[in-house]
Amino acid sequence: MSYKSPIDEKQLVADLQNPRTARDAFDTLTRTYGEQIYWQIRKMVVSHDDANDLLQNCFIKAWNNLHNFRGDARLSTWLYKIAVNESINFLNKERQRKGMTEEGDDTFLLQNIESDEFIDGDALQLELQQAILNLPEKQRLVFNMRYYDEMKYEEMSEILGTSVGALKASYHHAVKKITAAIQNSEI
Repeated sequence: MSYKSPIDEKQLVADLQNPRTARDAFDTLTRTYGEQIYWQIRKMVVSHDDANDLLQNCFIKAWNNLHNFRGDARLSTWLYKIAVNESINFLNKERQRKGMTEEGDDTFLLQNIESDEFIDGDALQLELQQAILNLPEKQRLVFNMRYYDEMKYEEMSEILGTSVGALKASYHHAVKKITAAIQNSEI
């Protein structure tokens, strides 16, 4: 079983759905998409440990539902969708667990950013991350996918089930809010 770079998703899907080749193909799947999916999750939940747990959940869910994958979307798009849904569910449970009643109240994530060992203490970097976390959840998601992952609006539309026009508007509003937050900071 060999995969070209970039990966031949159709062949990988066929191998994933074949019981004789499924395990090796799944190993290829996790090695190919694991880091991308991890960072998508990490940008949403901030914590490395939580992101690792959610990444495992994402791949377990993918493994358990491979028989349902119809190939209507790309395999990577399907994985992103699983990761986004897992992350949103996690954030909702965390808000509920912490007694946060307001939708999108993610102040607990701001605390995680300040203690995150991967943020090197650079004041501007910290300010940017705080500005991103202050965005409404959907805008934050769209901003991260577009800005950091350089994802096309069409692919985001497939993952999020939102029109391209609405995604462009969300990104525009997010950029304006982030710019205003950084300009108003005391850095």
